[in-house]
Amino acid sequence: APVPPWVPAGCRSGVVEVERSVTAVLGQDVVLPCRYRAQEGEQVVQVTWLKRGPAGRSAEVAVLNLQHGEHVQEPYADRVLRRTSGALEDGAIVLRN
Repeated sequence: APVPPWVPAGCRSGVVEVERSVTAVLGQDVVLPCRYRAQEGEQVVQVTWLKRGPAGRSAEVAVLNLQHGEHVQEPYADRVLRRTSGALEDGAIVLRN
């Protein structure tokens, strides 16, 4: 298979680990986990969370950026926050209430 132009031939990339299913209780906070197992020399600089809507359309919920911090779109501004600070290899968010 051809290698996309932004991936140098012979380089391996890490693995994104997410839960296939997350159970939430109405009225309580829930963690949406996302961890990147980086290969040596890799660094995560941005994590983007999208909400899949009708007909497969996606809407941006939050962007976690190493340099610029976190930005949460207006409809979710008081409900979404990053679970931890520091390296973005842990890109989990908390959805409040």
